[in-house]
Amino acid sequence: MRMHSSVDIDADHPAFDGHFPAFPIMPGAVLLDQMLNAIALDRGIDLKGWHIGSVKFFDAVRPRDTLLLEHEATAAGLIHFTIRVENRKVASGSLHER
Repeated sequence: MRMHSSVDIDADHPAFDGHFPAFPIMPGAVLLDQMLNAIALDRGIDLKGWHIGSVKFFDAVRPRDTLLLEHEATAAGLIHFTIRVENRKVASGSLHER
């Protein structure tokens, strides 16, 4: 089943402090944490037993961006995800159970 959710990124998010002061961007680890929290909430599952199988970053996430997350569970036990900001793909990848 394919699911969608959105996450607003506050301009005051602490991850932006010191991360390229002239051009603040969200670190990839924080972006993945936001994605994992949204998927766990949407699907009602605990992702502690899951791994990020692959991830590719395409573009930066800036203060006040709204993340648009699409994720789909497959019969093979994977969850594929894509993160966008408006029409820009910023990251995609997959999760799998241990």
